[in-house]
This record gives sequence, C-alpha cells and structure tokens, in this order.
Amino acid sequence: MKKKIFNYLLLLSVTGLVLYFSLKDNYKEIMDVVVTLDKRWLLGGFFLITCYWFFKAIALKAIIRKFKPGYRFRTAFKFILQINFFNAITPFSSGGQPFEIYYLKKDDIKLADVTTIVIEQFVVYQVALVSLGLIAIGANNIFHIFPSNSVLKNLVTIGFIVNTLVTVVLFMLAFTTKTNKFIVEKFVNLGYKLKIIKNKEKKLESINTYINDLHDGTKRLLENKLSFICMILANFFGLICLYLVPLTILYATGDYTSFNGLESVVASAYVMLIGSFVPIPGGTGGLEYGFINFYGNFIKGSVLTAIMITWRFITYYIPMIIGAIAVNIKKKVRQ
Repeated sequence: MKKKIFNYLLLLSVTGLVLYFSLKDNYKEIMDVVVTLDKRWLLGGFFLITCYWFFKAIALKAIIRKFKPGYRFRTAFKFILQINFFNAITPFSSGGQPFEIYYLKKDDIKLADVTTIVIEQFVVYQVALVSLGLIAIGANNIFHIFPSNSVLKNLVTIGFIVNTLVTVVLFMLAFTTKTNKFIVEKFVNLGYKLKIIKNKEKKLESINTYINDLHDGTKRLLENKLSFICMILANFFGLICLYLVPLTILYATGDYTSFNGLESVVASAYVMLIGSFVPIPGGTGGLEYGFINFYGNFIKGSVLTAIMITWRFITYYIPMIIGAIAVNIKKKVRQ
C-alpha cells in the first residue's frame, strides 16, 4: 500500500509539474485550442485506442488458449484493460506482470504455465515495439523526417538498445535452460551458505522442475510458428493504431497538412522508445519531452502543447481510469 501511495504521489507530482511548465506561458491560448477541438476526430482517437486494446487482446487470448481452451475474447479484453491500469501506475510499466501472474493463478493455471504466458505476451509485444522502432529509424534515414539532433538521437538509440536487450533476455529465460539452472544453482548455494535456504537439494529440485516446465511450455507455444507470427503482427497493428492518435488530434484542430500518417507513426515510435526507460509511472515527463521535440518539427506554439496534453489524456489518463473501473468491477464480481 505504501508503494502504491508513493507511485500515485510521484505520478501526480510529475504530472502537475509537466502541466505547469506546459501551460504557464500561454494558458489561455492552449485552452482555447483544447476546447475548440472537433469532437468527431477526438472520438476517432478513442476508437484507435480501442483498436490498440483489441489487437492486444487477440494476441493474449491466443496465448492463454494454449493452456486454457475456451478462454473468451471478452475476458481477454477486460484483462488487457486491467493490466493496462497496473502498468500505468508503476515505474517501467512493471506492475502488469505480477497482476497477470496473480490473476491467471486464480484461474487454476499452474505457475510455470502462467510464467510462460506472461513472458510470451511480453516477448511478442517487445518484438513488435522493436520492429516498429527499427522501421521508424530506417524511414527517418530514408526520408529525413527529422533534422539531426545529437541529444534526441542518443536518447532514441538508448531506448532502442534497452528494448532490444530486454527482448533478448526474455528469449534467454525461455530457452537457455542450462544457463538458467547454472545461475539458479549459484544463487541457491549462496542462500544455503548464508542460511537463508535450509534444504538446498529440495529447493534446487523445485526450481529446476519449474525451469523445465517453463521451457516445455514455451516450446509448445512456438510449435505453431504461424500463430506466433500472427501474435506479433496483432501487437504490431495495435501499436500502429496507438501511434496514429496524434494525427486524429491534429485533424481535430482543423489542420490536415502539418504531418501525415507515416510521420505520425515514426514520431510516436521515437517518443515511445525514449519514454520506455523513464523510471516514472507512465513514462511521465519523458514522453511529453519526446512528443514536444519530435512533433515540434511539424507544429509550434500553443497548438503543439494542446495536442500533446490531449494526446496524453487519450492515451494514458483516460485508459488508466477505464482500467481502474475494470479492476473494481472484477473485484465486485468475485465478491
């Protein structure tokens, strides 16, 4: 509870600072833009966010059905909303995975299979994220969408490397059983020497069984390579929907020319790569900084700030509220 309160206070504090510095110079002009946005195009932005959840739910349902036949899409969609809430309120979006493990164990799926599901879901998402980042970098080099900026270039490069390394480590966890067992054995031996672990052999046997189950479960998931590719594509198309949200907000201002769909996808991919390693819930601060700097190549002044604020509400704050409602509805059903 203390950690949750800290995360909430941190999120509110950073959000307040971001809003203050964004609005302090031309508050009236920014709010004039916000209140005059075309509601039809804003609904288009909400539709794209819903499509993002839809594609993620498709991939999640396909993964879970390997271990729990008959798992419904409606349940997967609600689950995605709940996961989104826990990711939104924790640094590095780290809260979703523990919730997934808890939730799936309550559905009588054994722990090794639950871990396989969580890793597999994260892997297909990371592969899609890194692939779109790579495409964005290639598109920028070909079409020269953004001028050279050493700071932003370095931040994008760091974000790309971090996300690539995370993907590689996840594959290693799932497939390198010998390495995993070697590392585990060293830690168990250390725990035994420090008298933290009493029965070394029993603990090693238990963990090795878990690693073997995890490996077997992952192999079973990847036996159908076409299904694995389809899950990556589902996340890929979901991210494209997410990356097009700024375009709908631009259209809501009545501007149809400042940037196009390709530029919106490339800019958003860069923004996400920067925000992914900001250690604040929702990447708050980092995402806004990236948005202003990349989309600032197309639009300026109060319009840019108004679009940024609206974009954050559509893609982060409102989904977080919807996720909180989904979590509470689930709790009431169980009670």
